[in-house]
Amino acid sequence: MGQSLIQAAALSAAIFGLSGCLADTNKGSFVSRLKSPDAGLAVKESGPKTTAFASTASTYDDKLNSESNVINGLVARRSALPNGSAYDQVTSAVLAANVRSAESELRSARLRAEAAGTNWLPTIGPSISLTSLSDVIVNFVVDQVLFDNGRKKGEREFAKADVEVAAVALAQDTNDRAATGLELYLAAAEGREKASLAETTLEDMARFEYIMSERVRGGVSDMSDLNIIRQKLSEIHAAQTAGRETTRSAIAELNAMSVQPLQGVRGLTKLKVSATDAQPLKVTKAEAEMTREIAAAKIDRASQLPGVSLSGTVGKNSNIGVKAGGAQFGLGTGARLKAIEIAKETAGRRVSQANEDSNRALRKLESQIAAKTRQASEATNLTAQAKNNLDLFQAQYKAGQRQVMDVVGVYQTFSKAQEAEVTLKYEAATLRVEMARILGVLADGDLI
Repeated sequence: MGQSLIQAAALSAAIFGLSGCLADTNKGSFVSRLKSPDAGLAVKESGPKTTAFASTASTYDDKLNSESNVINGLVARRSALPNGSAYDQVTSAVLAANVRSAESELRSARLRAEAAGTNWLPTIGPSISLTSLSDVIVNFVVDQVLFDNGRKKGEREFAKADVEVAAVALAQDTNDRAATGLELYLAAAEGREKASLAETTLEDMARFEYIMSERVRGGVSDMSDLNIIRQKLSEIHAAQTAGRETTRSAIAELNAMSVQPLQGVRGLTKLKVSATDAQPLKVTKAEAEMTREIAAAKIDRASQLPGVSLSGTVGKNSNIGVKAGGAQFGLGTGARLKAIEIAKETAGRRVSQANEDSNRALRKLESQIAAKTRQASEATNLTAQAKNNLDLFQAQYKAGQRQVMDVVGVYQTFSKAQEAEVTLKYEAATLRVEMARILGVLADGDLI
């Protein structure tokens, strides 16, 4: 057994040396880089590793990071949230509690890519057989692929692209979670502000109700007017309750996905985001998937064609030889090869479709944000006008020129204008968060 191991090692070395002469000599290939004069030198640390790669770091990570434009682009993304703002506080607390299942998938993909990076090396394994004389024969089989129509290279490219797809998925998952947290925060803030408006309105309307009840008691006004005011009081009270319930529900859900309570955070952050700030993550993922699908097509194509390998057996009957074979041709081989080529074209079309869909969504959001911002500005002006009318009617009421119900009607118009202003303001803020989510700028890429 010991002699067989020595012979297997010698045969592996010989096959390895021959494979180095016959390997892919493409300048940018992984094989040619390993054959460079500096291949035996230790890889120097080029800087701090990103969070997603830190837990199981290896020199392959540095190589992957330096060669991947997708990962470099993701790491270079900067958050659009101002440091220390309410949005930043909410996002930090929410992301700190993220279980990051997508990160585990990225680690798995990275390790698969590291394993695939050495798939050009020869393989060795035992071969055990039982003869008719009841003797156990143990041989070692060493196999080295010499020509496989690019299958091994395609496997390396597929594994690398798989890492890129997983990295984009992690960025999407992180930005989706941040957007969910911010939307809950905005819902809570809107409910809180509307409840506060309803409370003020309720106090003012209660004074009108008291005045009208005294007028009815004195026989000056009709009971129907008092009933109308009381109905309005009930509606305002219901709106106040709804606002408080919305706030409680949103805060409870937000705290459930955060590492710390966030009910004390206040403020509406002015989020500056534009459709041209970054490439949409959906497009980035489609490009990474296209690269992966093209690599898969290369593997499929190579599987349809014969290859050449060098194999040897070490043991009782040692031998070494060149073996040709693999896939067998048939009447459908040509059609299968054409289908594989069409798969590459399909992947490119998916990128174009993702680009179109993202552009449509961003342009729509831009229009909606502009419209909501304009409407909010108009609502502010309408609120100011309604307040001026209310002041005028109250002055006329005190002078005996207006009835109580006239003032109540104008006050209700003023109250609705205030509520509309709040609604439009938070709708515009929510749309900005959605645009930032699509662009993937709700968190710094190097921290993801």
